Amino acid sequence: MGQIKVVCCGYYGQGNGGDEALLASLLQMLPKNCTPCVISGNPQQTQQRYKVTAVGRTAAPQVWQALRQADAFIWGGGSLIQDATSIRSPLYYAGLMGLAQQLGLKTIALAQGIGPLRRSLTRTVARRVFAGCTAVSVRDSGSAQLLADWNIPFVMAPDLVWALEAKPVPSAGDFPAPRVAVTLREHPELTPARLKAFEQALVNFQKATNTLILLVPFQASKDLAIAQQLAAALEDKARILTVEDPQELKGLFLGVEMAVGMRLHSVIMAAAAGCKCFCISYDPKVTQLMTELDLPGIMVSEFPEDSDIISKTLLDCYANSQPMSAAKIQSLVDRSLMHQDMLRQVLGAKA
Repeated sequence: MGQIKVVCCGYYGQGNGGDEALLASLLQMLPKNCTPCVISGNPQQTQQRYKVTAVGRTAAPQVWQALRQADAFIWGGGSLIQDATSIRSPLYYAGLMGLAQQLGLKTIALAQGIGPLRRSLTRTVARRVFAGCTAVSVRDSGSAQLLADWNIPFVMAPDLVWALEAKPVPSAGDFPAPRVAVTLREHPELTPARLKAFEQALVNFQKATNTLILLVPFQASKDLAIAQQLAAALEDKARILTVEDPQELKGLFLGVEMAVGMRLHSVIMAAAAGCKCFCISYDPKVTQLMTELDLPGIMVSEFPEDSDIISKTLLDCYANSQPMSAAKIQSLVDRSLMHQDMLRQVLGAKA
């Protein structure tokens, strides 16, 4: 069988560690006789990092040419079809999917987390393009229910990043143990008062546990300033780790005792590494993950402004919670590979 040309589309090349991990997972899962071309916000970086062809997401002539030359088009994981942040994003991705369908490509919506869809326009467009896909897989029960309501066939399996191969971070082995990783992001409901309370709670927690706090920004534009604020309060008891390689980012959590995560993929990576986890949810996708994995956590909208309450909660999680069993982790990894099975079936390609 000859090479199959595949265009991969997602929130790639935007400096978001979770979305880069989705791309790395997709490329890992693609059959060997597939040649990917990635639509990216930073095509040069994407080409260098993953050794693939890439085109700019706003470079319309190059995107058009890539689609005209392709055999298949893949939405490569994540919350692409949602209008909570803006209406432009879902219309952009839906427009590319619709164009690929009009060109007669095999079209795959892979490991999608659909919604929220608050506008009638985006719901109508989403339903139309999902119905036109050759195959659809989703990563959570909320997305599955939406497709079931629309009578659209689908496969449901855990997020792609569960199956991403992890690599150790070369410098991390030099850090003293035990270690606790913290990943926060900016959000309107993470107010200055709440963040200040968390900062003091983290200082108290560190003193009580004598842990090294690893501050891990997943997207520098939204996470780094918070990490720097926390690092200043913790002084020499903290390190900021900015890891660009998605496999190393996942591997970072292999040496961590507990993770406090606000980013969805920070929680997935930590849980997959056998860490104790505490979630701070800002989005339904994080809440669904908490529920499905029975993880302790809190909604950011309910986050207390009392540092004592926060530190006691973190200490209780550190002392009394349990990481997921190895058997449960392996089950999630194995089931995540159902997305790969679907790719092979649809593309008619060899492993």
